[in-house]
This record gives sequence, structure tokens and C-alpha cells, in this order.
Amino acid sequence: MATIKDIAELAGVSPATVSRVLNYDKELSVGHETKKKIFEVAEELNYTKHKKNQRQGQAQIRLIQWYNEVEELDDLYYLSIRLGIEKKAEELGIRLIKETLSQMSDEPVDGTIALGKFDGEQVEFLGATQGNLLFVDFDAMTQGYNSLVVDFHQSVKDVTDYLLAAGYTKLGILTGKEYTKPTHQVIPDVRFSAFRELLSQKNLYDPAFVVEADFSVEAGYEALKKYLEQNKGQLPDAFFASNDALAIGALRALQEAGIAVPKDIAVIGFNDSSVAKYVSPPLTTVKVYTEWLGELAVETVISLSQDKSPVPRKITVGTELVLRESTLRESTR
Repeated sequence: MATIKDIAELAGVSPATVSRVLNYDKELSVGHETKKKIFEVAEELNYTKHKKNQRQGQAQIRLIQWYNEVEELDDLYYLSIRLGIEKKAEELGIRLIKETLSQMSDEPVDGTIALGKFDGEQVEFLGATQGNLLFVDFDAMTQGYNSLVVDFHQSVKDVTDYLLAAGYTKLGILTGKEYTKPTHQVIPDVRFSAFRELLSQKNLYDPAFVVEADFSVEAGYEALKKYLEQNKGQLPDAFFASNDALAIGALRALQEAGIAVPKDIAVIGFNDSSVAKYVSPPLTTVKVYTEWLGELAVETVISLSQDKSPVPRKITVGTELVLRESTLRESTR
């Protein structure tokens, strides 16, 4: 595991600055470029290559990005996937054209990766203008388009099974809110749907333990802080957060309220972003192999351009539950 000192040396800042940035210290005043450098170095140092033989010949791929650079720093999930896409494209000698949907050029490409969430009109526009189109982290299969997605249902089942087996019986969720751009249509959190379904089957789902916030550290912090103020003495045994940013915000709110993690309550995140292992306590989380997901996206688009398929395909990838101190009480260690 890369240390904070390793990150500091490559980013050209002090270890203290790295630690505070990775813990989303709201009192720290550093520029956007410094934060971006630290997060990207952290991702790269914790990045595991899955190299394959390089292909011969030049190709061009368009990457349509849903998140901008500022939004990427609030939720490192898409930053990590993007870095995987960029690294694989560089490794294969592919020219990568990065654009937004609103500023898309007419430059011809061999394939297009659409990374993020899109509404129906945007999906149809991309389908009409882009050949060899692959949606990443968005299931457009029902609309007839190739998709690369994470198996969220099994991931959440792994979480609930682990917590129940460890003796946690009252489970809560810090679920995320997302919206399409620019129409601002609500995107349902599939992790919440799976959580509700799985616990309802066991008669353990309690809507009183549901907290909702945007997918960011600050939103998670504010939402859980408000929840704690309104629900003193009525807390679950564990909170599952729909991403690591929400979980990190929750950790801060719990610590400020004098609620010890994991002694009083356990916290689990989702994604295993590069900062999850550096927060205090280190965060138990569901690991999505985001960099590899980016690599797979590039390989899939190249495959689509070389071998025309008669029907669209959906590739579903699994995850791994990574246990750290935020859930490990003395009795479970």
C-alpha cells in the first residue's frame, strides 16, 4: 500500500497536506490543482495494472465524460475509471478524444465510450451519432445499446450478509442522489433498491434508518449530522453508504457527535476509492475495480470496432468486500 509520504513526495506537498486532503478536511485551504494532483497521484500509486499484449495500428476513441474535474474530486469513482481509460488507451497507442456531450466534435472515431449517467434523449442522440458506442456505469441495454456495469445487487448482498453474520441486526443506509444533465431527472440509487429488497425479505428493513444525500463528502456529513440531531438514541448498528464519499462524510458527523466507530456503530462504504484506507478509522468498503473497468471499456470498444455484433451486449462485473477497522469490533476481529 502506498503511504501518505509516498503520495506527498510525488505530489510535491507535505505529508500533512496530503493527509488533510485525503480526509476531506473542510478547514484546509488549498487550490483545486493541488487537490487534483494529490488525488490523481493517490489513484496512480494504488493502481494495479492488468497488462495485455499491445495491439498494432492506430485507433481513435471518443470519451464522453459526465463529470467535470471538480465533480470528480467530490466522488473519485469516475476519476478512477477515467484514469483507467487513459492508461489503457496510452498503452495500446490509441488516441483518446475527451469531450462533453454539450461540446462534442464531429471528428470521426473508431468507437465512443459514454461514461456516466444519461437521460433517454441523450442516449438516443448518442446512439444516432456514434458508432461502436459503449455506455460505462450506465445500463442502456433496454434501449438497445452496449453497456458495461457493476453487479450492484450481489455487492449489496455481500454487505448485508457480512453485517448480519457479524451480529449487526439493525442496518441503515446512507443512500445517494444523482441527476441527469441538464434535464435534472432523478437517477434511482440501485444500491438502495437492492438494500431494501434484501432486508425486506428478512423482515429487517426499517425506513427510519434511511438517510439520503448527494454523492459527496460534504452532503453525507450534513445529512447524517441532521439525522443524528433528530434521532438521538434511535441509531442502527451499522450504516451502509452508497459510496465512499458519503461514508467519509458520515464518519466525520459521527465523530463530532461523540459516537465511536466501530464501537458504537459500524460504517461501510462503496467503491474502495484511494482515500478509503487513509481515513480514520480505515473504511470497510466494497471494492469496485474501477481502473480495470476503464481498461475493459477501452478493450470492449476496440472489440466492437473490429467485430460487429448482431445484438447489443451487456458486460456485468463483480466486486469484492474489503474489511477494515470501520466495522471490526473486538468480537469480530
